Amino acid sequence: MCTTGIQAPRVDIAGFRVGPGQPPLLIAGPCVLEDIEIALSIGRFMGQAARNCGFSYIFKASFDKANRTSIKSYRGPGLRKGLKMLSAIKEELKVPVISDIHTPDQAEAAAEVLDSIQIPAFLCRQTDLLVAAGRTHLPVNIKKGQFMAPWDMRHAVAKIRETGNNQVILTERGASFGYNNLVVDMRSLAIMREFGTPVVFDATHSLQLPGGGDGCSSGQREFVPILARAAMAAGVDGIFMEVYPDPDKALCDGPNSLSLKAAAELLEVLSRIRQAVT
Repeated sequence: MCTTGIQAPRVDIAGFRVGPGQPPLLIAGPCVLEDIEIALSIGRFMGQAARNCGFSYIFKASFDKANRTSIKSYRGPGLRKGLKMLSAIKEELKVPVISDIHTPDQAEAAAEVLDSIQIPAFLCRQTDLLVAAGRTHLPVNIKKGQFMAPWDMRHAVAKIRETGNNQVILTERGASFGYNNLVVDMRSLAIMREFGTPVVFDATHSLQLPGGGDGCSSGQREFVPILARAAMAAGVDGIFMEVYPDPDKALCDGPNSLSLKAAAELLEVLSRIRQAVT
């Protein structure tokens, strides 16, 4: 990846490192926790697929999606039950877990279970939330808001670092392009790398059509492989994907999620691209 020469420091997550010279990171799982058995089957499958392709793996699922379009949208099991499920997944599969928090008061409880905390794109400017996440001293993955210029994400990074926590990852997930649409400016991957953070590309949310499904988000999952291949060729440190056994039956973000089979096949391609560019 072309940068101004600033190297991203390595971020440590539960025994493995993310950053230059390290295996690429895969953050993958269902959008929201639904059933524990479904979550376990997804994590088991994606963990093996990641290992087969030389990726480090962290299981991702939200315990609460507080930023849904409609009041009737499925939000998840909530903080207490959701963290209990994530703890069970972590113990059963022996994989690290990541989930997002929406309010500062969730940080302390989440840190007792999670190996990394994620900041949702819509909340990436919320100072109190970022500071609370930073104070846990867990690695913090900040998703760039659809409304944010990539160079302005340096301020979000600074808020975490002010707490003494330098374990920060930035994730690109597209920018608003008119109503109910997103577009990815691949230059942002290089720009955000200049802040001294590893950069991850969210391959599925970048193809989301926010609010485009009459009260819920729609998506264009058929384009996920195209953007993921481009991002890997650009030199990102990791890939984020939401996956589900049958995406059309997922309770949240199904239209932009990949099936397990499609995700595994994509990982094989991304692994070959990674080898070619490093």
